[in-house]
Amino acid sequence: MSEVLPYKEAPGSKKEQVTTMFDNVAGKYDLLNRILSGGIDIYWRKKALSMLKGGNNQLILDIATGTGDLAIEANKILKPEKIIGVDISQGMLDAGRVKIQKLGLEEKIELQLGDSEKLLFPDNTFDTVIVSFGVRNFENLLKGLTDMNRVLKPGGTCMVVEFSKPRNYLFKQAYWFYSTKILPLIGRLVSKDSSAYTYLPESVKAFPDGEDFLKVYREAGFRDVKAIPLTFGICSVYLGKK
Repeated sequence: MSEVLPYKEAPGSKKEQVTTMFDNVAGKYDLLNRILSGGIDIYWRKKALSMLKGGNNQLILDIATGTGDLAIEANKILKPEKIIGVDISQGMLDAGRVKIQKLGLEEKIELQLGDSEKLLFPDNTFDTVIVSFGVRNFENLLKGLTDMNRVLKPGGTCMVVEFSKPRNYLFKQAYWFYSTKILPLIGRLVSKDSSAYTYLPESVKAFPDGEDFLKVYREAGFRDVKAIPLTFGICSVYLGKK
């Protein structure tokens, strides 16, 4: 996977630049998600989490939690005892804590500043590990997935939701036109960050999806892996067991 940076002319590692990018857009992040996806990102999260129902989900780790959208939805659908969300962006966490406080979920959802590729939790801690639209931003995908496997209990499930590349020719053309021409323009107008929403389609193109992702998933130690494409393949859900 070739490295794609949010700020190509700026110094700093991908991790440092991604942190800066999310700090910059944190205040408008949720609004932009709803506008740019037409709200379909809400459906994707609900659909993915519904695949975990019936399992043991008492203690959940939400990787790259951002403003906590996935954690909040997981609390509704899976009804765990506790969810811990980790993110490298303090700005995103601050926005997430405001949402969680308004919902009265401070006892159920705890947000922590931390590096998703160097998790500060003991081995075999969590029943379930979840992440939505976060692994694409990892500096080292294999390292991040391997650490997610490490903190997961044996028999536990890891769920990854991530953008993928549509396969249908006509739909693919329309999708890439929207994501490379329209999306960056709207993102720039609303967030005032000219690079963040140019980075998004570039990072999707560079990211290993489908079977390519499952190869890395297996290499990280996961078994019984599968990919479930949603909405003509714009998004995929990846499930794996420890």
